[in-house]
Amino acid sequence: MKIYLAGPDVFRPDAEQWAGQARELCRRYGFEPLTPMDPPATGNPSEIYQANISLIRKAQIVVANLNPFRGAEPDSGTCFELGYAGGLGKKLFGYVSSGETVVERVRRIEGQESPLLQSGHPIDRNGHAIEDFQLSHNLMLAMSVQIVVGGLEDCLKAIRPRTVS
Repeated sequence: MKIYLAGPDVFRPDAEQWAGQARELCRRYGFEPLTPMDPPATGNPSEIYQANISLIRKAQIVVANLNPFRGAEPDSGTCFELGYAGGLGKKLFGYVSSGETVVERVRRIEGQESPLLQSGHPIDRNGHAIEDFQLSHNLMLAMSVQIVVGGLEDCLKAIRPRTVS
């Protein structure tokens, strides 16, 4: 079964090493890994986009690193990939290092000691409402993606029993 690995890990300074370890881990659990680094990027945005879309189409499952990236939310490219894959009917899984809710994460990242409230509802420091459904992510991700607290290996462990019939 092919798994596309989505996430901001391609931006890490050790991205090649990460990809090698992630591929090995997927194979250990019986999956064929596909990463945004397969084949190596050409540097042309259109070619990178088309290559990633092609890999998502080939996969049966998309596994996404949903940890905050450059702020309180996951990487926007990763969110697009999940939405695209969901539209194609792929199985969607994600992993996060913490099970904190959106409200808790925004408060932590913004350094809020106590929640900012407006009419009894949580808001961020800019006065924007924060979804308060006690979910780990925006409801569009939390309701469509099976989210596992832990890392890639924890996610693969959670997927494996579901895919073996």
